Amino acid sequence: MSRNGSGTYSLPAGNPVVTGTTIASTWANNTMNDLASALTDSVAADGQTSMTGNLNLNSNKIVNLATPTLSTDAVTKAYADALVSGGTGSFTTLTVTGTTTLATALTGVLKGTSGVVSVATAGTDYAGIDTAQTFTKGQRGEITVLTDGATITPDFADSNNFSVTLGGNRTLANPTNTVAGQSGSLFITQDGTGSRTLAYGTNYDFAGGIAPTLSTTAGAIDRIDYVVRTATSIHAVFTANYS
Repeated sequence: MSRNGSGTYSLPAGNPVVTGTTIASTWANNTMNDLASALTDSVAADGQTSMTGNLNLNSNKIVNLATPTLSTDAVTKAYADALVSGGTGSFTTLTVTGTTTLATALTGVLKGTSGVVSVATAGTDYAGIDTAQTFTKGQRGEITVLTDGATITPDFADSNNFSVTLGGNRTLANPTNTVAGQSGSLFITQDGTGSRTLAYGTNYDFAGGIAPTLSTTAGAIDRIDYVVRTATSIHAVFTANYS
């Protein structure tokens, strides 16, 4: 018989023989064939034998590996460590799950090119908030629709541009989250009735201190462009009667 499921080999029936046993061909051939089968199923030291199943090392090590040359070759820990720490080798694909510690500390936004991880440059590799830069494609901000009501209060943290359709006489209250330097536009549309009026919070500063009067035609569109000077001063320019 060949090895059992645990790898143990046992001689076939009739073994071992005792002194005085007559050697018959049936016994000898059966024993030799069984030994040959067991040897065939064993791993040859010179590499002639290919594995036909998974090799369980039972927490033991494969040692004294040669330097790999093919993509299917096994590697030593020293070879793998050299790749990770910046040796001459490289990874085609590196998938990281969980937390990974780099050999060299990198701080900031990272980029990867040809297997090399480095710190990205603001204004070149990504848009920086404190870096002079030129955009090579159009940039745009959404127009946030405000909820119509007796008092309309924009939240300047939501957007730069806003729109609202008036369904009655309204007050445009001082916006929340006002920060100096923000700018944008507010599009004001009359509903199907028209002649809606709009009063303004005290933080809106119009030229000459005179608040504008909206267009009255049903469906008329007016625009207020603004720049926040301080948290309590919003410079506003009114333009009337767009189509």
